[in-house]
Amino acid sequence: MEENFNIHLGKKLRMRRLSLGLTQTKVANAINVTFQQIQKYEKGTNGVSSSRLMQLANFLKVPVTYFYDDFPDYKVENTENTGNVEDLNYSFLAKTFSKLSEIEKQKIITMLKNTGNLKEII
Repeated sequence: MEENFNIHLGKKLRMRRLSLGLTQTKVANAINVTFQQIQKYEKGTNGVSSSRLMQLANFLKVPVTYFYDDFPDYKVENTENTGNVEDLNYSFLAKTFSKLSEIEKQKIITMLKNTGNLKEII
């Protein structure tokens, strides 16, 4: 399971890094490791310690739980005290969306409407 999680975390790290337009070197410098270490994290070759995970989450502006999202073995047992994982994702999306320009927001809304699924909702 540990190996599978390392691969999962690596994919999430790469996806977030690329979505922010960051290089491996920029992320590496921000958390004081080499870009080769970031490569190993992204490939799942090396695991990420809890302190590094927190550094990555802070730098990439996501909650730590972002890296656990969609991992089959990750379960939130008590959502009363910890909050709902879906709420965290919604909060992250809402904050990110609110920072976009009006033109960027319109492009995203247009793209979503064109998928067909959201035409009834919006």
